[in-house]
Amino acid sequence: MSRIKLSDSAVETIKEVCMSFGNQEGELINVLHQVQDKLGYLPAEVQELVAQELNMSVAKVYGVVTFYSYFTMIPKGEFPISICMGTACYVRGAEQVLSEFKRQLKVEVGQTTPDGKFSLSCLRCVGTCGLSPVIMVGEKVYGRVSPQQVKQIIAEYQEGCPSHEAKSA
Repeated sequence: MSRIKLSDSAVETIKEVCMSFGNQEGELINVLHQVQDKLGYLPAEVQELVAQELNMSVAKVYGVVTFYSYFTMIPKGEFPISICMGTACYVRGAEQVLSEFKRQLKVEVGQTTPDGKFSLSCLRCVGTCGLSPVIMVGEKVYGRVSPQQVKQIIAEYQEGCPSHEAKSA
């Protein structure tokens, strides 16, 4: 895997986040959350700088990043798509919805489309079981999604203007 060069502003952002938590080792998860929120992902170079700033081993930082599914070492797409695979969603067809997203986007779970627009992931539960199967595009929740709706949902974001009203709990 090739290494990336962190921009000066990214380095400054990471240092500021670490400092805001007092450069305390016990604040690692909070630091990682904020850094990922600001930079979008946590590649090896970011993890190394966080480890240095918090005076801890890179292995420990890497262990936390790889343990928690929220953290990612791969950049997410502009529109991250998450398919709920919790029990209610799974029973009501989430697997078929996921298959259709994979087919339409030509990516596997954990990947991002070459144009950087979409990334695909699964999650365990959104907490809207009555609307299953559920997907999220960014923070927008879509309920009772069928495989036939996938193409339309993708098209809304490709056009840059989602018009579908999300069903909320």
